[in-house]
Amino acid sequence: MNFVVFALLVAGAYGCGLPTFPPVVTRVVGGEDVRPNSWPWQISLQYNRQGEWRHTCGGTLISSQWVLTAAHCISRGKEYRVAMGKHNLVQTEESAVFMGTANIIVHEKWNPLFIRNDIALIKLESPVTFSDAIMAACMPDAGVVLPHDEPCYVTGWGRIYTGGPIADILQQALLPVVDHATCSKPDWWGFQVKETMVCAGGDGVVSGCNGDSGGPLNCQNTSGAWEVHGIVSFGSGLSCNYPKKPTVFTRVSAYIDWINSVSSRTSH
Repeated sequence: MNFVVFALLVAGAYGCGLPTFPPVVTRVVGGEDVRPNSWPWQISLQYNRQGEWRHTCGGTLISSQWVLTAAHCISRGKEYRVAMGKHNLVQTEESAVFMGTANIIVHEKWNPLFIRNDIALIKLESPVTFSDAIMAACMPDAGVVLPHDEPCYVTGWGRIYTGGPIADILQQALLPVVDHATCSKPDWWGFQVKETMVCAGGDGVVSGCNGDSGGPLNCQNTSGAWEVHGIVSFGSGLSCNYPKKPTVFTRVSAYIDWINSVSSRTSH
């Protein structure tokens, strides 16, 4: 019983979506280095290649033991680990915690051909201890659809420009939401975009790049806490910042029931 009370106190001290070091949110076009530890739910999903760990995707810590990422980030037979509390991927950082995975659950209706249900949950091998550098993002309410032009931020170590290298330092970029009516227009993404997705960016200047897959679309709620509203799913193959081709995210609010079901089913 004492442990349960303690766990609740810890969760309260590090409430979801409220970083100790709030992000410096600007309107910089093209992305910028983040303030260290200002997106403490951002994780680096890494795989083992011949004894060397390599960054492959982003992801979002949504509780002390669960990470949200994209289904297309997961390959059968690969060994993964989750890097938390990271700012610069190539430097040793005291705040960093590396943890293996106990379970990886890809959505049972994941369709790689049409990029449908691009969502996966990773259970950490043990709960991580929250700190100033590691905490969970808040989850949106089920079914919430963000309005057109809602200011959200994509974060990740992805390529900053077409064909460029992945970034060493975590990047952030302002990506205003593009509503479904606009994003599904024939000269935008057309029928490829479904109601279970959310588009953001598409101004031809800023979008998430291919190294950002699986990472969060961070949007601030009315109380000031940050919620993960999207999981980077796909963008234009033409370039990172192609006009009328916003970054497309899996809409987290469409999968709240699935997330709750999976995490409760496999938590014992």
